[in-house]
Amino acid sequence: MLARAVFWGAASALAWTHAGYPLAARALARRRARRVRAADWTPSVTVVVAAHDEEPVIERRLENLLALDYPPDRLEIVVASDASSDRTDELVEAVAARDGRVRLLRCERGGKVAAQNRAVRETGGEIVAFTDANATWAPDALRALVRTFADPDVAYACGRLQLERADGTNREGAYWRYELWLRESESLLGSITGGNGAIYAVRRDDYAEVDARFGHDLSFPYLMVQRGRRAVYEPAAVAFEKPTPTIESEYRRKVRMFEHCWAITLEGEMLRRLPPLYLVQILSHRVLRYGSGLLHLALLAATLRLAGAGGVYRSALAAQAAIVAHAAARPGLPRYYTLVTAATATSLWRYLRSGVPATWDKAEGTR
Repeated sequence: MLARAVFWGAASALAWTHAGYPLAARALARRRARRVRAADWTPSVTVVVAAHDEEPVIERRLENLLALDYPPDRLEIVVASDASSDRTDELVEAVAARDGRVRLLRCERGGKVAAQNRAVRETGGEIVAFTDANATWAPDALRALVRTFADPDVAYACGRLQLERADGTNREGAYWRYELWLRESESLLGSITGGNGAIYAVRRDDYAEVDARFGHDLSFPYLMVQRGRRAVYEPAAVAFEKPTPTIESEYRRKVRMFEHCWAITLEGEMLRRLPPLYLVQILSHRVLRYGSGLLHLALLAATLRLAGAGGVYRSALAAQAAIVAHAAARPGLPRYYTLVTAATATSLWRYLRSGVPATWDKAEGTR
């Protein structure tokens, strides 16, 4: 019967992407870890900060980067201003007048990736590191990040983003700890399936100019693997960032983020020329995770159709109703999970209806 096939297929896919795959990846990583051959070395580094109207935080961001424990003569900091209309450019120029390691690159409004592409073309560091304007790096973060590139197989590395405590109800921190735990396993298996915008770096020779709508966080790891290279996670390279304050604001951020993820998934040829194990990782961690909203809708429809048969189907319907009721009644992990899962489906609808813009808006409450 079709309803039974849909029920068990959707339930199995959700159980695998959220629990089965992470546990399997951890177990396999313990048996066949492929560790990074890191070493303490100091190549020339260009740190790129893509910024659009970041007046409240840009001075603090630059002072943080200038204070890093890294040889001053090996460090260049470039703010790629994406047509900022506030005092961002003025503040960057004031810092640059005091310290020659900083320079401003004014860009036409084209979005984050377009600004990053131009910054890479107009700089010369052996390693190009990227960060958000509202992030803060630990003093040794850059040194820890760069040491992974002593391994010639490594093309891309991201650090550990540590979210500060939310001002309100957001539960992103709990999810993010789970995500980092899984990312560590994937890195030991060979390569991660996603990065983060707060702290990552790429070897200049491996940099790829991707579609301006895509972004680096999801596209760079699989592109490196397609080229026979590695994309790894370095937990010793720590960055800090403020999350959105509420679950509802996190939902809106996730909708915007997942729109770009759908564009990459459906247009970016991310499943081509991948080794078998990494293909399983991408399907398990990314494709099924982004499709979780659709899987839940299919599961609910099948459960409603089968509830009259009693047994497991009636119990499944009661469990789904309880989660939704808890999510509606008060903030907490059930509401966070429900809204983030809904964001995967909402974002797909928006992507199919109107596409994805290359420009971006700052997440509310994160400055």
